[in-house]
Amino acid sequence: MKFELKLRNLNVPDEDLLNDLKKVALELGNENLTSREYDNSKKRKYSAGTIGERFGGWNKALELAGLTVKYHQNISTDALLENIEQVWLKLGRQPGKRDMKLPLSKYSESPYRANFKTWQKALEQFVESINLEEEIEQSDETKSEAVETENTVNSKSEIVFRHKTKRDINWRLRFLVMRRDNFKCNACGKSPTNNPGTELHIDHILAWDKGGETVYENLQTLCSVCNIGKSNLDFKE
Repeated sequence: MKFELKLRNLNVPDEDLLNDLKKVALELGNENLTSREYDNSKKRKYSAGTIGERFGGWNKALELAGLTVKYHQNISTDALLENIEQVWLKLGRQPGKRDMKLPLSKYSESPYRANFKTWQKALEQFVESINLEEEIEQSDETKSEAVETENTVNSKSEIVFRHKTKRDINWRLRFLVMRRDNFKCNACGKSPTNNPGTELHIDHILAWDKGGETVYENLQTLCSVCNIGKSNLDFKE
C-alpha cells in the first residue's frame, strides 16, 4: 500500500479561516490574539499552524482578519516612527497609545514599548526626528536654490529637466509640510479632524514633470479629491 501524507483543511475557504480567527478573538475579548491563545481555545475549528501556513504567517493572518498584531520582529526604528506619522496624519492630531491599532495603525503599542521602553519616549523620539529634519531644511542652502533647475532640450524639442532632488518625499519632510499647513487641504480646507476619512496628500506646487523640486517651499498639502482635480487640470494643459 502506497504511503501518503494526510492533507487536511486544504479545501477550507480563506474566509472561513479568517472568520474563525475573528470569532475566537471576539470570544476572548482580545484583538491581538496570539497563535498560542488561539490553539488553547476550545472554540476554535482549525489550528494556528493551518492558518499561518495558508496566509504566509500568523501576523499576516491577523492583519487580513482586521486584528492587531501583538508581536512584531525586526521592526526598524524608522518604520515605527513613520507609522506614528501615518497615524498622526489620519487623525489630524497627536496619537495616543490607544490609537495604535488597526485600521489606524500598522503596529500595536507593544513594539513601541519594546523599542523605546515607553510610548512617551517613542513620541519624544518622533519629535526629535522631525526637529532634525527641520534643521536640515533650514540650514541646507541648496534647498532654496534647487527650484532653479538646469535643463536641456532633446532631439524632439522637449525640455529635459535635471532635477537636484528626488521625486519621492520622505516621511519627515511630509510631516513638516502638513504641520505647516495645519493638517488640512490648502484648496478646500478639509482635514481629518473636521471631515473624518479625509485623506491628505503632499503635492508639488510646480509639478515635478515641469521642473518642480521636492523642497519645502515647493510642497503643499491637498486632500485626495483636490489633488486628483489638480492633476486633471495639469493633464489638460
